[in-house]
Amino acid sequence: MHYAALATDYDGTIAHDGVVDAETRDELERLRATGRRLILVTGRELDDLRRVLPRLDLFNMIVAENGALLFDPAANEEIALAPPPPAAFVERLRTLNVQPLSVGRAIVASWEPHEGRVLQAIRELGLDLQITFNKGAVMVLPAAVNKASGLRAALDRLGISPLNCVGVGDAENDLAFLDVCGLCVAVANALPTLQERADWVTPSARGAGVVELVDRIVATDLAELDSHVRRQRVALAQREDGAPECLAPHRQSLLLAGSSGGGKTTFTTGLLERLAAAGFQVCVVDPEGDYEGLPGLVGSGSSDQPPKIEQVLEWLRKTQSSVVVTLLGLALPDRPHFLDMLLPELIAERSRTGRPHFIVVDEAHHLLPADWNPEAAVLASNLQGFLLVTVYPERLSHRALAAVERLLVVGTSVGHALSRFAEARGVAIPAVDDVLERGELLSFSPVDGTVARLRVIAPDAARQRHRRKYAQGQLGEDKSFWFRGPERRLHLRAQNLTLFVQMAAGVDDETWAYHLRRGDYSRWIRDAIKDEGLAAEVARIEQAASPVEARRLIADAISRCYTLPE
Repeated sequence: MHYAALATDYDGTIAHDGVVDAETRDELERLRATGRRLILVTGRELDDLRRVLPRLDLFNMIVAENGALLFDPAANEEIALAPPPPAAFVERLRTLNVQPLSVGRAIVASWEPHEGRVLQAIRELGLDLQITFNKGAVMVLPAAVNKASGLRAALDRLGISPLNCVGVGDAENDLAFLDVCGLCVAVANALPTLQERADWVTPSARGAGVVELVDRIVATDLAELDSHVRRQRVALAQREDGAPECLAPHRQSLLLAGSSGGGKTTFTTGLLERLAAAGFQVCVVDPEGDYEGLPGLVGSGSSDQPPKIEQVLEWLRKTQSSVVVTLLGLALPDRPHFLDMLLPELIAERSRTGRPHFIVVDEAHHLLPADWNPEAAVLASNLQGFLLVTVYPERLSHRALAAVERLLVVGTSVGHALSRFAEARGVAIPAVDDVLERGELLSFSPVDGTVARLRVIAPDAARQRHRRKYAQGQLGEDKSFWFRGPERRLHLRAQNLTLFVQMAAGVDDETWAYHLRRGDYSRWIRDAIKDEGLAAEVARIEQAASPVEARRLIADAISRCYTLPE
């Protein structure tokens, strides 16, 4: 379930002449029975609403007075979202004979054509108030208080992201709160300006239109609309003509394959940046610390501290928090078991709130191996909204492979990665050019066989973060460089490039030459540091230079590429 809440206007939307009919009421109750939340967003004052709608308990939360008051029916609690109107302002409106005049907890309301006198009073008193119109009604509230601000407060209280909320309305004062929602609907009787901005217009008016909307939410979760809704998409990559190739993150699952150092982390980092900018919540399962310190992500776990599931879930319950779960503090054999415990919790959280919207699993062949056999709660049909990253697609569980809607390949040996995936998935292998230009990726759909060449959208912060991490960070034991020597008498660990350069300068000649002849230095830089360019340069040094000269040349090459402390 992605759309976990429906926010609806009252008059002209679910109500006709101030009354909600029985069919509309029953349909709203059916929506709540699915576990979704129902939020009423109205310009009416609460006491007036009680008079026309005895069943306030239909709603999980009520935003009244055009965003100035929040009411929790279950707790019978009122929460003021704006200060009361200035007494001098109300008195001035009365002396100006603004009638009728209604004064709520924060709102002051009248009708056209009194807007001129209302504006006169605001100017005379120098007040920071705004006028909002609603089909002839004139409502006055403090600046920045409107249905949008009220809805945000309601969603925060319910723990629902705006992207997981459908909004429906009919009038000009609904535009603000509909713009907050992940999907915007107008009933057939809505003003033309609202219909033009809506993602969908119901065939019927008022309550009958809301019934149609609820039917569609329950039947399909509006999945058929998401591919056209701007707020539910992000740029996956770039086509040849410069147009974005878009992704509906919560609806699609991807497999990213390619050789080590081929650009998988760069692609993923850029996608994470764009997801964060669009408001999507992401959970990254990071076995190697590749995403530590990425802006916009909070972390659980480190190189010497195992992650905690309770901490991960606590962060994810905050709608604006994305989390990177670093597994370096766990022994290698324990990492798949940790994911086995975490994944059901993430799926359960999604079923309640629609979040996290996107889950990234790096080193997926290790965490979701061929013998991965999840419980019924974690079936392949539920593995939507995933990015699985691996060098070895053929080693993935068949359950994980079955969920993949698109394979993305970066780096060299494109045909090799594609053929291994196709054979494991049991689909025909398309004929492709095995060579990609720098910055390109190949996209393949196992569903319809579509193949496309796309351009990677480079991340903003990846290279700077990459340099800092590998120069001074803490790689795990399995990714560190170990100076052991020909007889394996040494046990010296370099967990970053700074320590490597320091140890390389001091290690004995026999040990240094042993690793040099084997090509261990370039192999480590390619596989662990994931810097193909530096690895190629170091490989040339290994092949051509003497051991004494190689010490200096390799240290210089690393220093040029990475800023090392003095």
